[in-house]
Amino acid sequence: MTRGWNERFWKNTLYHLKTRHLRDLRDHREAMGDEEQKNKPATSPFERIPGGHKPLLRCIVKLGGAAITCKNELESINEEILESVCVQLREAMSKSANSSSGNVVSMDWSKRLGKPLISAPEEFRNCRSLDLDSNFIVVHGAGSFGHFQASSSGVHKGGLHLPLVKAGFVATRISVTSLNLEIVRALAREGIPSVGMPPFACGWSTHGRNVASADVSHVVSTLHSGFVPVLHGDAVVDDLQDCTILSGDVIIRHLSQLLMPNYVVFLTDVLGVYDRPPTDPHAILLRKIAVDEDGNWMIVKPKLQHEKMGVEITVAAHDTTGGMKTKISEAAMIAKLGIDVYITKAGTPHSLRALKGEVDDAPDDWLGTVICSSKNRILQNTDGQG
Repeated sequence: MTRGWNERFWKNTLYHLKTRHLRDLRDHREAMGDEEQKNKPATSPFERIPGGHKPLLRCIVKLGGAAITCKNELESINEEILESVCVQLREAMSKSANSSSGNVVSMDWSKRLGKPLISAPEEFRNCRSLDLDSNFIVVHGAGSFGHFQASSSGVHKGGLHLPLVKAGFVATRISVTSLNLEIVRALAREGIPSVGMPPFACGWSTHGRNVASADVSHVVSTLHSGFVPVLHGDAVVDDLQDCTILSGDVIIRHLSQLLMPNYVVFLTDVLGVYDRPPTDPHAILLRKIAVDEDGNWMIVKPKLQHEKMGVEITVAAHDTTGGMKTKISEAAMIAKLGIDVYITKAGTPHSLRALKGEVDDAPDDWLGTVICSSKNRILQNTDGQG
């Protein structure tokens, strides 16, 4: 693909998204039983782009809040996991097989508490290319940031006329945007040209907690400029209840519908989706889950004694976004679009393979969960397997 065509594509895409107010509530409204909205045709904005080309977006990555933060310590980052994830992201983006983290020059030239000031502009003066495939979008959860402020003030329930909710809205955004900054800085230290894009500040809003408005042209223009957009779960304005919490998982689903990435990766604090809480010694890792055109899903691998039994899900009391329940639901909706979703543990060899997109055939030596369309070729590889 030539650079000229790529630039023309992004310019066409940006023009289209800037001149049209993006709304896509059909799937959520169907689940809510809204008959009026159900009958409205859901169309992709790219159907109206000359030539009907899809964007050259390789991957959307979700950094789970439970993985990158210390969930039992208020506003505490798991520095080891975050650094590991950033190193792996750079390796996945690298166009050179000889890329080494030791050769990386940091893009974070600001002072960090307890760390020496890093200033390396000279390293970039004669650099003609970063040698990175930066067509990635990163979305992160809040973990121990934001959830406490939101749940203690009831931001997710709405009611901005109440002083407590309004104060909680401000406090929540202070918390989650501070985490966003730290993640952007961690990516920048690995030489990844990342830009923080808080949804509230970029015009995202909801209607009954479902995405009502999102100016995705900001994301597209950021990608077109060679940056990696970094979004996050955020407190936003809601048409029906004044305000709510827009989860990162919902953001990923909406971006996937519009931008159609090659694959989506969820990095969590566990190896994938289990048939019951992973703390249960009898928990079984579900390796493959297939989603049909109606959004129904079934366990393909391993073959369980009771295939259609429900998956037990636990949600922390302070989690205002639905936790794993929302993650599975949104991942299933993405898979329904024909986009493979990989869920695995952050900072492991399995997460690196997922970020590289090397697990589309769900190899036996890879630990994680693949959620895919029942029509995808990945199911053909499991015929006859137990």
